[in-house]
Formats: sequence, C-alpha cells, structure tokens
Amino acid sequence: MIKTTIEALLVGKPVSFRGEKEESSIGSRLPVEAPVYLTFTGFEGDRVGDPTVHGGEDKAVHFYPGEHYPLWEADFAKSGREPHPHLGRLGGFGENISALEMTEDKVQIGDRFRIGEALVEISQGRQPCWKIDHHFGMKGMMAAVVQTGRSGYYFRVIEVGHVKPDDRIEQVERARHGWTVERAFQLLIGGLHRMDGANAALRELAEMEKLAVHWRWRARQLLEGLGEA
Repeated sequence: MIKTTIEALLVGKPVSFRGEKEESSIGSRLPVEAPVYLTFTGFEGDRVGDPTVHGGEDKAVHFYPGEHYPLWEADFAKSGREPHPHLGRLGGFGENISALEMTEDKVQIGDRFRIGEALVEISQGRQPCWKIDHHFGMKGMMAAVVQTGRSGYYFRVIEVGHVKPDDRIEQVERARHGWTVERAFQLLIGGLHRMDGANAALRELAEMEKLAVHWRWRARQLLEGLGEA
C-alpha cells in the first residue's frame, strides 16, 4: 500500500487562454501554504475554465506524478529544445496535487487514499487536449503525453475535509480488478483498442462502476466502432 507525502498543493482560477474567448486554469494554479477545504467538486478557491469537459465530481482533483517532470526535461534536452519554464516547477501540467510514488502504472481505477482529512478515489486518467499544446507553446506535446502515458489522473471525493500542503497520502484500499490507470489509458486513449482481443477489455471497462462515467461512455463508443453494440 502506498504511503507518500504531498510535494505540491495548488489551486487557481481561470484566466484568458488563447484570446478573450477561451479561459483555462492550466497555467494559473499556484502552490498554497495553508490548509484548503476539499469539497465533492474540488478545492475551495479552485475553478476550471470549461466546466463542460473539466471538473465535476468525477474530476474533482487533478493529480500529476512528480517523477514525470525530470523525464520531460530529459526528453526536451534529447530533442535539442531549451528547458521549458513549465517544467521547472510542480504544477506545470495544471494539477492540484503532485507527489512521488504514485505513477499511473502503480495505481488502479478505484484505489482509495486518505489525504489529510479527505478520502479520495481514482476515477480516470487525464485525457489530454489541445490546451496542452497551447500551454507549452508547441505542437506535439499532447501527442507526447499520449505516447508516453504520462497522463496524470483524477480523484473523486468520498469524504470531504481539509488538506494541508505537507499532508501524508496513504492508500487505504486497493482495487482488485488489475486495471491500472496506465492500462485503462492505453486502451481508451492510447490506441490499444485496435489490438486483437480488445473487445472483452472494453466491455469490462464499460461496466466498471468505479470508472468515471465519461470513460465508460468512451469504452462503449469504441466498442460500437469495432462493430459491437
């Protein structure tokens, strides 16, 4: 069972993003130094730019593993790019919480964690969109997230409560189905649904109650695309 510590706790509000018609919090979440109350829909003082695709009970808290930052920096260096300022601090991917020892291959959909006073449960991986490219000012960053599987993921809130910047994160329940965030992400987002024998796996995800509603819907849509209603 995982036991670790919050490395960064961040909240923010939407700001102008790609002109006046778009808003996003991806670049405006900043570290907090005092306890923040976590509700069923997210941290107090934190808002998303487009509530039609972000936020809500299934996406109350965005988590991004701290281990990914040096990997991204190494990727940039190998490609000859200059170090990107968003990679120089935790929060560069718009997350609410960053910590170590909780990468996508180590945690499963439905795993529960006590974070401060709150109890949270992993609901789905983060599906990258065009805002990643715009945030980093370069094409191909969204595709790189998909290719590497460094997606991050979301928590739903089971019990509300205060969370402090230095709180422990302790796993209190581990799902038994074997669906890590990485495995679900690769099937639903990374293209593995095209592999032979994917239908059974998609059916399993489509019926998984712990999986966020949107990703269950996506599993059903992919099944229909493969000719199975």
